[in-house]
Amino acid sequence: MATTWAATVQVIPHITNAIKERVLAGGEGHDVVLVEIGGTVGDIESLPFLEAIRQMAVEIGREHTLFMHLTLVPYMAAAGEVKTKPTQHSVKELLSIGIQPDILICRSDRAVPANERAKIALFCNVPEKAVISLKDVDSIYKIPGLLKSQGLDDYICKRFSLTCPEANLAEWEQVIYEEANPAGEVTIGMVGKYIELPDAYKSVIEALKHGGLKNRVTVNIKLIDSQDVETRGRRNPQGFRRYPDPGRLRLPRR
Repeated sequence: MATTWAATVQVIPHITNAIKERVLAGGEGHDVVLVEIGGTVGDIESLPFLEAIRQMAVEIGREHTLFMHLTLVPYMAAAGEVKTKPTQHSVKELLSIGIQPDILICRSDRAVPANERAKIALFCNVPEKAVISLKDVDSIYKIPGLLKSQGLDDYICKRFSLTCPEANLAEWEQVIYEEANPAGEVTIGMVGKYIELPDAYKSVIEALKHGGLKNRVTVNIKLIDSQDVETRGRRNPQGFRRYPDPGRLRLPRR
């Protein structure tokens, strides 16, 4: 971390310089660095990070950087069509910061039609082949294949003038097959303090699912309160220790 030498700490250049230093340090010894800027464009929390990567694109050269923007393309049932305005406004907000997206990843509950992708490309100033439709899928492991089928990997390699062999997804496809064709199933009862909010235990739930995938079994997770139930396994996530739950304390002794 760079020192400010007793100067008044400012967002620019002190915070943005620190962000850039972290990115460059993380990229040492690697050919490509993938940097995720979370949040929503326009949020005050993300502005220093967006400013930092804008500066990096200028400093290391636009030919060495690529901006990929994930946007929402909602489907309006009443109109029977997807709406591209949220994406257009999001890109407009990015442009006001000084960032022109090179690739747009359009999230939707269904495939974005070709004519709508062409519309997005026109109004957002990107090539049509750089507008990628990322629809909902029943398994997150299908996403790499979905992106590859639209040529995203080839587009990125050409953008950076990289000579890369054809991606072999045979092993990945085997994982998808095994997930869809499990050899058995197990039930895990998970006792938690906030079971009415399943996302509170998202990381634990995904870890259990990964374990099931590794062992070719479907993991059925039952979110339960402080009462014990018959299961083949138990998982007791942490809650706020300041407010102990007698049921959570009682469970391990049963």
